[in-house]
Amino acid sequence: MVSNPVHGLPFLPGTSFKDSTKTAFHRSQTLGYRNGYAIVRRPTVGIGGDRLQFNQLSQAELDELASKAPVLTYGQPKQAPPADFIPAHVAFDKKVLKFDAYFQEDVPMSTEEQYRIRQVNIYYYLEDDSMSVIEPVVENSGIPQGKLIKRQRLAKNDRGDHYHWKDLNRGINITIYGKTFRVVDCDQFTQVFLESQGIELNPPEKMALDPYTELRKQPLRKYVTPSDFDQLKQFLTFDKQVLRFYAIWDDTDSMYGECRTYIIHYYLMDDTVEIREVHERNDGRDPFPLLMNRQRMPKVLVENAKNFPQCVLEISDQEVLEWYTAKDFIVGKSLTVLGRTFFIYDCDPFTRRYYKEKFGITDLPRIDVNKQEPPPVKQELPPYNGFGLVEDSAQNCFALIPKAPKKDVIKMLVNDNKVLRYLAALESPIPEDKDRRFVFSYFLATDMISIFEPPVRNSGIIGGKYLGRTKVVKPYSTVDNPIYYGPSDFFIGAVIEVFGHRFIILDTDEYVLKYMESNAAQYSPEALASVQKHVRKLEAPASESESKQTEKDPGVQELEALIDTIQKQLKDHSCKDDIREAFQIYDKEASGYVDRDMFFKICESLNVPVDDSLVKEVTCKRLLLPAFTFPNPVWIPLCGL
Repeated sequence: MVSNPVHGLPFLPGTSFKDSTKTAFHRSQTLGYRNGYAIVRRPTVGIGGDRLQFNQLSQAELDELASKAPVLTYGQPKQAPPADFIPAHVAFDKKVLKFDAYFQEDVPMSTEEQYRIRQVNIYYYLEDDSMSVIEPVVENSGIPQGKLIKRQRLAKNDRGDHYHWKDLNRGINITIYGKTFRVVDCDQFTQVFLESQGIELNPPEKMALDPYTELRKQPLRKYVTPSDFDQLKQFLTFDKQVLRFYAIWDDTDSMYGECRTYIIHYYLMDDTVEIREVHERNDGRDPFPLLMNRQRMPKVLVENAKNFPQCVLEISDQEVLEWYTAKDFIVGKSLTVLGRTFFIYDCDPFTRRYYKEKFGITDLPRIDVNKQEPPPVKQELPPYNGFGLVEDSAQNCFALIPKAPKKDVIKMLVNDNKVLRYLAALESPIPEDKDRRFVFSYFLATDMISIFEPPVRNSGIIGGKYLGRTKVVKPYSTVDNPIYYGPSDFFIGAVIEVFGHRFIILDTDEYVLKYMESNAAQYSPEALASVQKHVRKLEAPASESESKQTEKDPGVQELEALIDTIQKQLKDHSCKDDIREAFQIYDKEASGYVDRDMFFKICESLNVPVDDSLVKEVTCKRLLLPAFTFPNPVWIPLCGL
């Protein structure tokens, strides 16, 4: 019979009682894990934590198990296979021990420091027992830093032994190439590795600091006597409040000077002044933004400070009696800064409000500083010297390299090769000049006049070109505003004055008559009347003209007969128009004459068949007759086919 373990009573109905004090009724855990594997454990307690008796070993069983040898039952245990060999460069790849150290360096050439502390990092590479020493780079230190000792195996004594990781620890000195390094600390990986290898690490030490570097980090000592003025209050009150003034610097009195505009900024927070230059587009100046950097401006200096070398040292408060303040900047007043006198002519709206509230100044109008440009100076030409045309001489005053005056191209194209010819006599008291005749040629394209005097045999006067192509000024016109002769001034009976010589127009050719008829609006009634009178004379009775024809000199009649013969030979030629143009080109002065050689040259170039005997006979008879019997040139009737 099983007894009740609690009450000592048999476990029978009516003899077992429920423990009222029991509160836990959970089962014990029989599943566990060991080294990652699930195992089943035999329970030692029951429900509610009561100890189980049937799973417990007795003392006799325990003694038997203690004296029992497993070898007798199971035999000798099998040897575990040896572990695989792993080389050091694989096992310790990328495993580096890091130590923090420093060394002391003497500084013999400095008065501010006697020695220098240089902090380094010592790296020990486990894969090949090599070491390297690297100094962190400090900006602007002036010392060659970086890798002090490259990676290599380092000897620790004279026998050739090398440093091993077992020789390294915190709080020791190691000597490498004559320099003694003090190891003060290491990183976490190094500490764990050395402790795992059974090395007892020394406590870490504090890194030594460079005394000169620490001295530089300290703020500079200032010997300033505190004043009653609260600068902090001024800074907090007037922060970002700036007075803006618009000023000019007038430097026109100096050579190459000009009037330039500037902007003056006055900062209320610290009473500093800044002057900025105003640049305009294409002003030809370098784009420097500031004329004067932001600084305090002295107004009154101490007498001894005037000779102070300001170019070497800055002006301190001891050399200044008074500084520029906001009340010194007034619109309409001048201000001398850095040797330049600035005139303030305007300010911005904030500045006007500040002066109204602070100083009670309400009237700050803008001042007009724009200079009125003087009226343009009328360009006066120098007096005409008489050489060349007035227009050509005036071009020297308009440009350094004169250009030819502009021509009326349309007029030149329309009136090209159009020439008006007139027969004129010289008005002179000299008897020898009364019988002289001149041929005026007026070129409609350029309004120029040329004069040719036909040579007269045994007259004692050499004929030929009397005046080259040029414009002729009327006698009553001024030098500044010359008036030239035009086609309307040439008519029968008109008096033309050419450079002091007076000529009277006696006759014209048929082209002039046709031109006057087609352009009658250009001529005066007097000119038209003279033409009509001349036409009536030409329309005299035919009988009278025939009688005069019979009374002609036999030599003249023979010459006209020869000319008619030559015209008949050329009338049916195909290049009749080309002959006319060729003679006009070679007769540059429009005199109506070409020499004998030129005549044959023109005919030969155009393949014109001309009888040489007829031309010789015309030439001989022309030389034997007086000049007044041939008012028109000889070759004109030859070419007027």
